[in-house]
Amino acid sequence: MADNTATKPETAPEPRSGSSTTSTTLNAEGNAGKTTIASSVVQKVSGIAAGEVSGVYALGGGVSRAFGAIRERIPGSGTVTTSGVSVEVGEKQAAVDLDLVVEYGARIVDVAKAVRRNVISTVEQITGLDVIEVNIAVNDIHVPEEDDGEENTSRVE
Repeated sequence: MADNTATKPETAPEPRSGSSTTSTTLNAEGNAGKTTIASSVVQKVSGIAAGEVSGVYALGGGVSRAFGAIRERIPGSGTVTTSGVSVEVGEKQAAVDLDLVVEYGARIVDVAKAVRRNVISTVEQITGLDVIEVNIAVNDIHVPEEDDGEENTSRVE
């Protein structure tokens, strides 16, 4: 991950274009002041936006979900919305990588398109950064019967 913060102009976002200019306007008046957006903010917004999509069961791979489950049980640690989400944030742009677990029966291609659309629109709306890509890796399929079987089956009493 290249940067921890992003500088964002206080003006409306620039329209997308093929050219990559690097000029930065500090604010509407052109005088002192700038806004920075931490990569953790983009990471959290991306995680929440991905989780809102129907068909997404969880974010993260097996190991990150296991650590997340342990972390959620620790008082004061809060919820894990950034598990399975990594971002690169520049001055005007952001790139997002997501690891997903999809519900069994959901069409993975459609879920991925919906996640990509929701993440791009939400991150751009909230942060004003231009999201240049959202890479999605589907690491697992959640089968509801697996949850029931784990709770009821015990090898010992």
